[in-house]
Amino acid sequence: MGVITNQGILDKLNAQFPDAIQDVSEPKGLLTFATGREKLPEIIRFLKEDASLAFRFLTDLTGVHYPDRELPLGVVYHLQSMALNRRLRIKAFLPLNDPRIETLTNLFPGANWMERETYDFFGIIFEGHPDLRRILNMDDMVAFPMRKEFPLEDPNRRDKNDDFFGR
Repeated sequence: MGVITNQGILDKLNAQFPDAIQDVSEPKGLLTFATGREKLPEIIRFLKEDASLAFRFLTDLTGVHYPDRELPLGVVYHLQSMALNRRLRIKAFLPLNDPRIETLTNLFPGANWMERETYDFFGIIFEGHPDLRRILNMDDMVAFPMRKEFPLEDPNRRDKNDDFFGR
């Protein structure tokens, strides 16, 4: 396979999915972009199955919570093409009142536990997941501890300043 640049990958994506690729950046050379939850499975399938790209390894999948944004919850995917020696990051943001996104377990079986962990800590529901239930927290827990709305400590404590913890 020949050498392909981040711009080459982006050109292929824009040709295949016009208007679906947003907020493109390259922090430390890592191609990063956002897309809507509707197009995300198609885009990831294309990245995996296109012979010239071959992003066949889901390195990581996690959630993020930005309470001040219009779409505060997000899922971040890291894919790697070992054939191209390239990595990329894809973000999809969701509303707090409907944090649903399609599962990737049909494309990457390794997404199973990562999606369960993301559900457990952020409350993001992966539709179609074969066994979406808590993995590290107690089954009867009603909160999602990685959301910034989750109280970590007794709110009456005065010896710690929450400004240092991004709260």
